[in-house]
Amino acid sequence: MAKKEKKAPAGAPLWMVTYSDMVTLLLTFFVLLLSMANLDNVKFNKASDSLAGAFGVLASSSQTEVTSPKVVSYSPVDDDFTSRVYRRLRTKLHELKLNKKVKLVKDRGAVVLRIDESVLFASGQQEIQQDAYPVLRKVAELVRPLPLNLKVEGHTDDRGAELANWDLSVARAVSVLRFLASNQLIPLTRMAATGYGSQKPLFPNASDRERALNRRVEFVLETSGDPDQELPYLIDARDQAPF
Repeated sequence: MAKKEKKAPAGAPLWMVTYSDMVTLLLTFFVLLLSMANLDNVKFNKASDSLAGAFGVLASSSQTEVTSPKVVSYSPVDDDFTSRVYRRLRTKLHELKLNKKVKLVKDRGAVVLRIDESVLFASGQQEIQQDAYPVLRKVAELVRPLPLNLKVEGHTDDRGAELANWDLSVARAVSVLRFLASNQLIPLTRMAATGYGSQKPLFPNASDRERALNRRVEFVLETSGDPDQELPYLIDARDQAPF
């Protein structure tokens, strides 16, 4: 009498289940690594297409369309460098007790030090107030060690003739640049000055408060070298706790 054949258990073989679990864990691990890295759109799309091909998504029909996931770009390529500069300056501003007079922001892919008109100039004037000299010296102390160029920008509100506002904004930017250069605080070769009048307001100029905030001088720090280079220490190690 012939032996009755044993029926194979239903479902996938046990070794395949274990193998599938291992592949899934590996894929999860690499996705985690990818999520913690600085993503580049072009490289991400290439990697996505490669993975899709490896798993057979593109295999059967030429009509199959694969949509790569969209990577949201929050900032320029050198955002890591910009962030490092921002963190260093933020710490130093607190140390120098400038955080109430100088506002630090990230704007247009650069780090910007923003100072209200009242700190530097009397109303309608282009000559720097003597009380502002220590503030400008401390700002120069922050900027000088960094591998960055400095663009000084003047801004006004919308009151008065536009050409007069433009003249005033340019004159103020040049006054700041002249002070920094004449006192040998920052080399002239690293600086530029420009004025925008009322063309780039922070607020709609709908109230006196908003107009006052729009009257400002901005120090725009722009990358002048390799964004991967090490930043100099802006904080004296002797002032730090040993822990």
